[in-house]
Amino acid sequence: MKTIGITGGVGSGKSMVLDMLSQNYNCDIIKADDVAKGMYNIGSKAYNSILDLFGEDILNEDKSVNKKMLADILFKNDRKRLALNSIIHPMVKQEIIKRVTGNKIENKFDYTFVECALLLEEHYDVFCDETWYITASENIRRERLKLSRNYSDEKIDGIFASQKSDEEFKENVDYVIDNSKDPETTFETVRKLLNN
Repeated sequence: MKTIGITGGVGSGKSMVLDMLSQNYNCDIIKADDVAKGMYNIGSKAYNSILDLFGEDILNEDKSVNKKMLADILFKNDRKRLALNSIIHPMVKQEIIKRVTGNKIENKFDYTFVECALLLEEHYDVFCDETWYITASENIRRERLKLSRNYSDEKIDGIFASQKSDEEFKENVDYVIDNSKDPETTFETVRKLLNN
């Protein structure tokens, strides 16, 4: 089984590529964001640490974390955001490594794809056999974000400014997949990379 790390800027079309992979290959797809969401659930490893940091004021009546309230706090307080990240990120990585290891032991998949925005920053590449960067031209990414998420130019500018540049990604990954054209062109590139 091969483990492939996938990253890319917002609007690059990572979800489309992951959908292609899930429909055409015997694979497990792990999205770091989905794993992170589970960290806020009652009884998770991170739950008590989150309460220690933010107090019970961020809880709903059913004791679940009020994510909107938490997001508002994080937006206004960089120190709290960094503190939360220092709790969540290592636990997410640990959970993903556990799942990748389990897949290797069970040997029921040909591939495990790990999608993570912070793939390079959090050193996920260490346990991946190879890394892919999904990219698209800035204009296309803008168009996608306006259509799919209704983002304003101002919001898009802020997101782009906070992410690594294309050059930084390209220098540090094994393969670059240009997702600016039609899906078939992208899938042809993916097939070549997987030799299928």
